[in-house]
Amino acid sequence: MVEYEKIKKIPYGGDYNPEQWPEDTWEEDMRLLKLSHIDIVTLNVFSWASLQSDDDVYHFEKLDKIMELVKKHGMKVCLATSTGAHPAWMARKHPDILRVEATGMKRKFGSRHNSCPNSPTYQKYAMALASKLADRYKNYDNIVAWHISNEYGGECYCENCEKKFREWLKEKYGTIEEVNRAWDTAFWGHTFYDFEDIVAPNHLSEHWSNDRSTFQGISLDYRRFNSESILNAYRLEYDAVHTITPDIPITTNLMGTYQPLDYQMWARYMDFVSWDNYPANDTPVSGTAMRHDLMRGLKQGKPFALMEQTPSVTNWLPYNMLKRPGVMRLWSYQAVAHGADTVMFFQMKRSIGACEKYHGAVIDHAGHENTRVFREVAALGAELERLGSQTLGARSDARAAIVFDWDNWWGISYSAGPSVFLDYCKEVERYYKALFDLHIPVDMIGVEDDLSAYDLVIAPVLYMVKTGYDEKLRAYVKNGGRFLTTFFSGYVDEHDLVTVGGYPGKLRDILGIWVEEEDALPADMHNAFHYKGRTYPASMLCDLLHTEGAEALAFYEKDFYAGMPVLTKNAFGKGFGYYVATQSDDAFYREYLGEICREAGIEAIMDAPEGMEVTRRVNKNGTFIFLLNHGEEAQVMAMPFAGTDLLSGKAYKEGDALTIAAKDVAIVRLST
Repeated sequence: MVEYEKIKKIPYGGDYNPEQWPEDTWEEDMRLLKLSHIDIVTLNVFSWASLQSDDDVYHFEKLDKIMELVKKHGMKVCLATSTGAHPAWMARKHPDILRVEATGMKRKFGSRHNSCPNSPTYQKYAMALASKLADRYKNYDNIVAWHISNEYGGECYCENCEKKFREWLKEKYGTIEEVNRAWDTAFWGHTFYDFEDIVAPNHLSEHWSNDRSTFQGISLDYRRFNSESILNAYRLEYDAVHTITPDIPITTNLMGTYQPLDYQMWARYMDFVSWDNYPANDTPVSGTAMRHDLMRGLKQGKPFALMEQTPSVTNWLPYNMLKRPGVMRLWSYQAVAHGADTVMFFQMKRSIGACEKYHGAVIDHAGHENTRVFREVAALGAELERLGSQTLGARSDARAAIVFDWDNWWGISYSAGPSVFLDYCKEVERYYKALFDLHIPVDMIGVEDDLSAYDLVIAPVLYMVKTGYDEKLRAYVKNGGRFLTTFFSGYVDEHDLVTVGGYPGKLRDILGIWVEEEDALPADMHNAFHYKGRTYPASMLCDLLHTEGAEALAFYEKDFYAGMPVLTKNAFGKGFGYYVATQSDDAFYREYLGEICREAGIEAIMDAPEGMEVTRRVNKNGTFIFLLNHGEEAQVMAMPFAGTDLLSGKAYKEGDALTIAAKDVAIVRLST
């Protein structure tokens, strides 16, 4: 994961919960896990209740046995701190630990994500447990990573949080006058006279649903505060563990495009990024790929850990389809193709009760190795052993990037209009999918990341332009970069205050346009525009814009704004600013981005048929081309380079035909 001297191959394993089972079953579990080539287990994820039965009463005897067992069987350990769900006694004795929902309802004990991050009780006991675990197991040389809590998430609106929110605002703004300015509280007579006047924005105050607010600035800051509050809870445990075991890397498992937490901020405090990949039945392959790339981008392109995926089936979707034969292997390699240095699962063994008893596992309820899923897991494990360390540490060499920003996402979600159909993630995915289909590598980056490595930077729906970001973009384009953005961009600053003087605000000179109005269309209505010999739909939002030096490339065909520009290109310094004033379809994005990439000299990795995914990773061992066939038929491609498939061992000369069966994978290391 990080310490490659300890890890000679892609770690293969996942969550193991032997505390849920009689001890006389553990040895058989070990036999089965070794038979499936599992070499790492994540332990102790939800054991707080068994580890601590009262304020100062701890029980480590069972965990001691588990730790010794896996060590005896030669397995590495990713050791969790167990703080993802607090014990029942703690809620009974210390009710300040319980969260309060946005409705004002105080939770009782139950479920998980159930602790207030600002509860002194939670902070005290979580930090104490992390310290005790680190001290007790510090000499185990098979611990390769710490796993803090589990899948942090949720929100809290209790008195603890409200008090801390006021303190957070004092530190951020200094004075109540600055708070009033940033939130524009002159509107609706919301002026605050003292920090004590400020309450948490929820259904009792500013919200009329989870993402609709009368004061976006207040709600936006509470989102930031909540994300930082939970991050601070993580950091308390991080510091406790790191102080005792400074050489063991520390992480917590993220969840892709999870909205409540700003993962770009979180990644600064993680030694390596890990995440749990659970696509829905209808998630497109490109959507999963984008989330892998987003996780890779959190640490400026460093490899990440695939901490969880299901070997076969999830349990929480409206209907839970099995992964078809070969798909578990295919999706595991998809993670590796996008930067994963681990392949791990939830779970090693199916539980017999509660809400995840039907979630897939390596060891099924049958309790033996004679299952389809076990055979597939074992086969992949053996293959990863043969692959060894060759791809570890490999990175992307993308020259195109897409900007993704949590603050921007929150701002768009809270915005009072223009359309309930505006979905930031989906708009980003439209642009990502076009590059994915064109087999052009792309990095997912944040607004704080360096742009100099890229020839094309795309920022779909850059609604919020934070202080200084326009200068960064301006310098990038002046120096020869190509920057593309879309409708509903450049409207506000980081406080969700409108930049007056005409949209797109501070981006106006870079793009050479002025947006006068935007037309929000119902789902069954669209305009149209003609580009490169084809007519494309203009849907959802249509900006009515005027050029101010930009070249108009296409025009609306209908309604009172027929003839107004819909695509523009502006020469700015040595580079160009591009604007797409509407939402369109996949065919348009492929055509348009393909043309811009050709202008920028950005080439596809290789030609490949529809249904094929192609990525590239590079490390000291060479350049690796990953070819993944997500389709239902075999595909034949002409190799544009010479190399050897690391999985089959077959060597190819330039021009040779390579055949990849349905749901199959090739990893070709290029010949030097």
